[in-house]
Amino acid sequence: MTADTLFAAPARTTVHKVTGLRVLRSEWAKFWSLRSSWITLGVALFLLVLFGAVAAYTYNPDAVATDGPPGPSSGGAVDAVSLALTGVTFASLAIGVLGVLLAAGEYSTGMIRSTLAAVPRRLPVLWSKSAVIGPVALVLTTLAALAAFQLGTPGLDGEEIALSMSDDGVLRSLLGAGVYLGLVAVFGVALGVLLRSSAGAIATLVGVLLILPGLASLLPDSWYDTLSPYFPSNAGQAVYALHQSSGALSPGAGLAVFAGWVALTLAGAAYRLVRSDA
Repeated sequence: MTADTLFAAPARTTVHKVTGLRVLRSEWAKFWSLRSSWITLGVALFLLVLFGAVAAYTYNPDAVATDGPPGPSSGGAVDAVSLALTGVTFASLAIGVLGVLLAAGEYSTGMIRSTLAAVPRRLPVLWSKSAVIGPVALVLTTLAALAAFQLGTPGLDGEEIALSMSDDGVLRSLLGAGVYLGLVAVFGVALGVLLRSSAGAIATLVGVLLILPGLASLLPDSWYDTLSPYFPSNAGQAVYALHQSSGALSPGAGLAVFAGWVALTLAGAAYRLVRSDA
């Protein structure tokens, strides 16, 4: 052994600075490496396309006249778009659960400690998770909504409610469904970080999107008529409805209200993420 070997300088290690882009890449890789991401996202897209296509091919004008239209827009005017988007309610639950699992799943496994050790400032983790799942859900569910509409079009051939993609408001409604579901995914992430429990966050998601509007019907009529349009799910439905029911918000107002609910939940999640230990 020579003197040069004994006194050789230690090897240098490269230290990479934590940046928003690197955190985003990490969350992107993490998202697609989880089997639950592929399964839950696939279920959401499958339900959206399946229910939309089936609703179109099983459409019966006489049954609708007595029972009302199927799906989330029950109580409003039936049209080809409302039939194509029959599966939005079911898809929203799957997409919301996907967001919850992406966030709260790390708390369940304890991986969040490693994540926050690598990103001491913490908030970039929340923003990156939202920035990954939101656009992914928006793009894929929009494509699924377009597919549901196109697949159901032959089933409505000759019916009065038949529409084409070029008809006024159709494309806006289908794109609105994707925007709504993208926001639901971010809402799930926010609930997951805020509650830090997959079961608790999923229960809250179901309660807010499905149970709350039903419970609100117990309120006096004057209160219900005033408050109902501002509930998250009702505001979200206004985003993608082709024809607005009486008392409903406009698409733009519905988007603003629902985005406000998501932003408020994100703010609560950010505060808890910064102020409390993992």
